[in-house]
Amino acid sequence: MSVALGSTRPLVVRTTPVDDPGDLFTRLPETAPYAWTRHGEGLVGWGEAVRVAVPPGPRRFDWARDRLSAMFAEALVEDDVVAPGSGPVAFGSFTFDPESPGSVLVVPRTILARRDGRAWLTTVGEQRLGTVTPLRDPGRIRYGDGSLTAPEWEHAVARAVRRIRSGLLEKTVLARDLTATAERPIDVRLLLSRLARRYPECYTFSCSGLVGATPELLVRRTGETVESLVLAGTIPRGTDRADDMARGTALFDSEKDRYEHTCAVESVREALGPLCSELKIPEVPELLVLSNVQHLASPVTGRLSAGASVLDVVAAMHPTAAVGGTPTEAALEVIRELEGMDRAGYAGPVGWIDARGDGEWGIALRCAQIEGVNARLFAGCGIMGDSDPASELAEAQAKLRVMQYALEG
Repeated sequence: MSVALGSTRPLVVRTTPVDDPGDLFTRLPETAPYAWTRHGEGLVGWGEAVRVAVPPGPRRFDWARDRLSAMFAEALVEDDVVAPGSGPVAFGSFTFDPESPGSVLVVPRTILARRDGRAWLTTVGEQRLGTVTPLRDPGRIRYGDGSLTAPEWEHAVARAVRRIRSGLLEKTVLARDLTATAERPIDVRLLLSRLARRYPECYTFSCSGLVGATPELLVRRTGETVESLVLAGTIPRGTDRADDMARGTALFDSEKDRYEHTCAVESVREALGPLCSELKIPEVPELLVLSNVQHLASPVTGRLSAGASVLDVVAAMHPTAAVGGTPTEAALEVIRELEGMDRAGYAGPVGWIDARGDGEWGIALRCAQIEGVNARLFAGCGIMGDSDPASELAEAQAKLRVMQYALEG
């Protein structure tokens, strides 16, 4: 564990109520911001009091929970708010594959938060508000192929379909990446502002260069209550209202998409069941309509057994069938063989956790890894036995447009 403060002394944390700050993103300095917001509420942070590089391996979530618990237990905390997200908070991003390096937890020096009509400021050590500068446009964007060209990715989808039809597995999820190069260094704050404005129903996030707007809530823990939102089954939006409604009806009636959604729901049921004394899952999904696509969605609520933190739930749920496949191990083997890339943080858990074990974590979808003038964009599709490679490519391209919009405006 590396401590940016330069010592192993306990963290000194102070949380105080503040007046409504307005748009949270306008308070961020440009350098390496952290964020988790939806509908204008949530947390933003900057600076690094502590950065923890989480070692890869099957018990990485347990390792992260134990390290954070020990650090938070030693912290000297004055918390005048006492709400989820007050006091010491760590933002985190975990790689999709447990064997891939790159998972990280960061306790920002400063966090500004707004939730349920309240706002607060948390500082670690000396208060450092940072210098807020105007948002900077990245200029012209040039795109290039990622790990696979479009025809190569379609070929990978066709190979996956053959595996599924042979009975080796029921579903897998194949992702593709796209590279982007800007004229000027990419301002993460600008991406966050554009994403939040265009996709208010999504969770806009930023953690160590991974930036996006995910529609999928993996888990929210508030005390004993746990919530999740299962998304699987997707169709692009229509050209007008009538076309839009027809597409929504087609998605809802699609045997392929409904079965894909059922697989995802059952994977969540199996993961949460052992951790919960109560669990409520709707029998029929609903339609979640976003600005670019429609999803089949099932909200899940439960009551946790005593002592489980939000990272315990993340560990149990990742990877869901919505981003991995069914059965999990067979699907992961297909992903490793056919995608031709390391997903890094794409489709991995991203979010935050506080000292009480509360927190919100999503699946890092509709996102990009930003580094200077470079960005690596990601999108993925659920592949079933009757999937059509050309249709899956069109779906992936529709999902990639989320981050293309964020870059181009």
